[in-house]
Amino acid sequence: MRRILWFRRDLRVRDNPLLSFEGEVLPLFIFDPAILDELSKDDKRMGFIVHHVQKLKQELQERGLDLAIFYDTPKRVFETLAPLGFDEVVASGDFDTYATARDREISHLLPFRLVKDTYVFEPEELLKKDGSPYLVFTPFYNAAKERFTPLHVKEYVPATQTLFPYMYAAFDMNSLGFSTPTPATLDPHEALVRFALENYLSTRDFMAQEGTSRLGVHVRFGTLGIRTLLRHLATQKKEGVDTEPFFRQLMFREFYAHLLHHFPHLETQNFRYAFEGIPNAKLHRAFCEAKTGVPIVDAGVRELVQTGFMHNRVRMICASFYTKHLLLPWQWGERFFAAHLLDYERASNALSWQWSAGTGVDPQPYFRIFNPYAQSAKFDKEAVYITRFLPELHAIPAKTLHDETALLKGVHVHYPNPIVNHKEARVKALAHFKKHTQSI
Repeated sequence: MRRILWFRRDLRVRDNPLLSFEGEVLPLFIFDPAILDELSKDDKRMGFIVHHVQKLKQELQERGLDLAIFYDTPKRVFETLAPLGFDEVVASGDFDTYATARDREISHLLPFRLVKDTYVFEPEELLKKDGSPYLVFTPFYNAAKERFTPLHVKEYVPATQTLFPYMYAAFDMNSLGFSTPTPATLDPHEALVRFALENYLSTRDFMAQEGTSRLGVHVRFGTLGIRTLLRHLATQKKEGVDTEPFFRQLMFREFYAHLLHHFPHLETQNFRYAFEGIPNAKLHRAFCEAKTGVPIVDAGVRELVQTGFMHNRVRMICASFYTKHLLLPWQWGERFFAAHLLDYERASNALSWQWSAGTGVDPQPYFRIFNPYAQSAKFDKEAVYITRFLPELHAIPAKTLHDETALLKGVHVHYPNPIVNHKEARVKALAHFKKHTQSI
């Protein structure tokens, strides 16, 4: 058969199901203007993507294949290719609203096959007995463990493939209009080996420690296959490592993709409750510019803007502060994170923001009001993380940086006082939630 292999969120050769189909193939990657036009010209993800697309092209060439690279709409690309006699297009599944509509459009031009690669489970693979989607994580998680089989960690072996004759010229990446360098990320397999999984549960919440995997960006763009990661967990489990906490986090990613597939409106709309936040451009700007006067929040925003990463515990603190202390619309915060996160996934980002805002499938508007000072005192006691990203506060005692009363008096000429008082903001937030939940 003659196939088009459409690489998207699977920028690798190793353990890639696209390379397991025998026959004549045309591997391709499309820089889609509909996606790129929404990005700022200094978006860090573009440096990462360009680097790995070029690496993928080189690795395919080493196998006697190549990669055709386009900058055009997928529809126009496939309208050009459709008359050339291809039997089908093969691509890894992606399930957000745009991807689903895009793939449906292409399926009208050529036979279209989705392969399982982006996620462990297909959207319809984990459903309740009545055929409806899960709305609570724990039953979803239990179903995932129950239905998990060796097929979910199958390693794909490259098949014999010949290259379809086409124009596989070098692509001028500068023509895309982005000039961002490749972010400082480890090779995915080096990062996997270096990840101290045995310490994950005890260190993951402490910002100054390297307790998280830093694998999110590699899983997001498929430079590390999800099955490769799962096989690594299985090996670690055999060696006595408790892999359950990390596997649980991977299943949260699956759960959020599951929800977004079944409820596409969750990208931008509340699942429950009518409160939408109170728009305030001044407060939003203070947050985005790391000028809230709350050290742990400002340090997190600095880390995000400078590196494209934010520690997971800090993400929760910042999102809670944004939606509960500042009472801003979660959609605004979601868009800010989307513009800067290297590992941005629409499902995980939108549903995590809804979790913090108390508007999602597990709404807890009254209980998820994090005290940012208590959080930083517990998880960054010596303020190592805070001062790493707020070096102007290096000389301030750590205890002071966790003390709202001291901060309200001013601690540094170049650092603002807190823009809200925690106790007052909490009372205001609770009143806001009570008013709007009772109005439904």
